[in-house]
Amino acid sequence: MISLHTSPLDQPGTGDAGGMNVYVIELSRRLAAQGIAVDIFTRATASSLAPVVEVADHVLVRHVAAGPFEGLTKGELPGQLCTFAREVLRTEAAHPLGHYAAVHSHYWLSGQVGALARDRWGVPLVHSMHTMAKVKNDALAEGDTPEPLARVIGEEQVVSAADLLVANTDIEAKQLIELYDAEPGRVEVIHPGVDLSVFAPQPKDAARWALGLPGDAHVLLFAGRIQPLKAPDVLLKAVAVLLEQDPTLRSRLVVPVVGGPSGSGLEHPESLAQLADELGLQDVVRFVPPVAQAELATWCAAATAVAVPSYNESFGLVAAEAQATGTPVVAAAVGGLTTVVADGRSGLLVDTHEPRDWAAALGRLLSEPDLAARLGEGALEHAREFSWDRTAERTLAAYERAHELMRYEASDEVAS
Repeated sequence: MISLHTSPLDQPGTGDAGGMNVYVIELSRRLAAQGIAVDIFTRATASSLAPVVEVADHVLVRHVAAGPFEGLTKGELPGQLCTFAREVLRTEAAHPLGHYAAVHSHYWLSGQVGALARDRWGVPLVHSMHTMAKVKNDALAEGDTPEPLARVIGEEQVVSAADLLVANTDIEAKQLIELYDAEPGRVEVIHPGVDLSVFAPQPKDAARWALGLPGDAHVLLFAGRIQPLKAPDVLLKAVAVLLEQDPTLRSRLVVPVVGGPSGSGLEHPESLAQLADELGLQDVVRFVPPVAQAELATWCAAATAVAVPSYNESFGLVAAEAQATGTPVVAAAVGGLTTVVADGRSGLLVDTHEPRDWAAALGRLLSEPDLAARLGEGALEHAREFSWDRTAERTLAAYERAHELMRYEASDEVAS
C-alpha cells in the first residue's frame, strides 16, 4: 500500500486525515486476516516516528523520510515524489526478488510512485483515487480553492498507468470513465466498509450521558474535517433558520461539530466559530476536537441525526458509520452519498445546499419522532451492506484480476 500524503496512523478528522486513513488501515487489517502481509508506505511527518511500526499481525507502516518533517503542504508534496519513490524501491531491493506481489496506491500522489514501482518490480498497480480534481472543481464550495492543473494531469497519468482502478461507487466509476477516459474493463466498483464492531447501536440515553448531553436534547451532529468542501457552514445556517422559525427549539437544541480544520479551511481555522457567533449560535454549537473511532461511534449514537452537507464525497464514510449506530443521516445528494444513504429509508437526501432546504429536512426529523425512528431502523439495516471483510474479499479478487490483466497485456505486446 502507498499512502504518501497522509498516514493511516493519523487521527481522522483534522489535517489531511479522514476517511482514506480509515480505509487504508481497515482494509490492510482485513487483508492480513486473510493471510496477506501488507506494508504501508507513508511520508514521515516527525523525526520521533519509528521507521517501521507494526499496527497488526502482518501489517507494517513504513515511515519514509522525504522532505522536511513538518510545514510541508499537500501542494508542495509533488517535489518530494522522487525521494519518496527512491526509498520505496530501496526497501524492496533489500528483500528477495518478488517480495511484493502487487501495489495498491491511494490518491494521485501515491499513484505516481506506484506507477514507478509497478514498472520496476513487474507487478500490477491497483489504484484508488478517493477524490478527483475534475469532480471537485465541478462542485466547488464558495470560497474554496480549485485544484491545480498539475493535479489534473497527474491523475490522468495514474489512470493511464494503473492496471486496475478501484471505485467506491458506480457514480465514481462513471466519473473515471467519462472524465478520465478510463477503460471500463479496468474499473472495479468495491464499496468501502464499516467496522460494525465499533459502530454499533447504543442506548441513546446512555450515549448522551457519557458525553454530557441532556437526555431530551435535539442533537444535530457534524463529524469530519472543517473545510469548505465538507460544508459544515450549511448545517449552522440551517440551524439558524430552524431557530428563526421556532425559537422554542433553542432550549433543547445541541449542535456538536466534531473535527478540526483541514485543506483550505486551515487558512481561516476560526471561521466556523466566527460564523456561529455571527448567527447567534454560541449557546447551541459545541466544537469538539477529533476523537477516536470508539468515541465517534458514541457521538453518532447520541445524535438525533447526523448531517453530511458536503459538496462532494467519493463515498461518505461518516454517513455509513453513523447509520451503523442506528442514527439517520441527512446528506447532500452528491457523489457516493447517494449510494451510502438510502433516501427515505436510512436518511434524507437534500438536492441543494440552501440553508432553508436543509432546515426543512432536519426539521422533519426533529418534529416527527416516528419518522426518525423508522429511518433509524432503516439506517441500521442499510449499514449492514457495508462490511470491511466483504471489502477485503472483493479487493483481493481485484488484485488477482489485475494480475490477469497485466499478463494479458504482456502477452498481447509479445504477440504484436
